[in-house]
Amino acid sequence: MLSPAKVKFRKQFKGRIHGVASRSYRLSFGSYGLKAIEPARVTAAQIEAARRTITRCMKRVGKVWIRIYPDLPVTQKPAEVRMGSGKGSVEYWACRVYPGTVMFEMDGVSESVAHDALSLAAAKLPMLTKIVARGA
Repeated sequence: MLSPAKVKFRKQFKGRIHGVASRSYRLSFGSYGLKAIEPARVTAAQIEAARRTITRCMKRVGKVWIRIYPDLPVTQKPAEVRMGSGKGSVEYWACRVYPGTVMFEMDGVSESVAHDALSLAAAKLPMLTKIVARGA
């Protein structure tokens, strides 16, 4: 799974996802893409599950680009631990996805295969998405 090799700070604040995407909002590499419609935090496991679904549906023909990267450490405290005693340890890595962000792109397959692959991948993600095509 994706995670940063080195970070400046081990733990971060939770933060909020305000506004819309100011970058990565149009296709840059492929002909088809999966675009977020609402804000969400996408975990590294969800990104990997969507990627595996896309490559499996494409039968490894064509190319896939992942445009998001999990760089946000999410902490949790163990179950049944009393209040206080500091912040929990890092459990997993996530990515803040703004509305309008293109998360996955693909090329080298037909439109029907791309639509099927991206709709299956969208089921693995925690937000509403839409499929976009170049020139449409």
